[in-house]
Amino acid sequence: MAATEPRTDPLTREVVDLIATVVMRYHEEYELAASQHSLTGAQARVLGLLAREPAPMRHVARQLKCEPSNVTGIVDRLEARGLVERRPDPSDRRVKVAAATEEGRVTADVLRDALDFAREPLAGLTSLERRMLRDLLRRMLGDDQPEDPGPAGDQPAKGG
Repeated sequence: MAATEPRTDPLTREVVDLIATVVMRYHEEYELAASQHSLTGAQARVLGLLAREPAPMRHVARQLKCEPSNVTGIVDRLEARGLVERRPDPSDRRVKVAAATEEGRVTADVLRDALDFAREPLAGLTSLERRMLRDLLRRMLGDDQPEDPGPAGDQPAKGG
């Protein structure tokens, strides 16, 4: 039996493990923050997406990589709580979009602000290091469009 070569080098494996740890900690904190608002993690993620911009449910499903019927149920529950509303799409009135209400946007902001685990470590990085990290992550995701470099300087973040 021939020995197989490792698929990745040790450094790549370490980076992948670190990314997995960040994702796990993010989800743990997000679930905890959501539960403090009597929301599931999935409800909080949908609310967060809709707080950024109204979207058809099939678009939300594509972003979350789930079935549109799952998103419909989540939006139903968020709508019953007054956090989301359905409205006609201004560009195609045959299509309904889901949108966060004012209360939904406030709740989404509170949820986002509750995620502490990365704020403190990121605050220890300079602006340049945070931009480099952002740009590398975007590149990994295939979204490496040039970004405004932001203010000049290499100052530590203040409070996240």
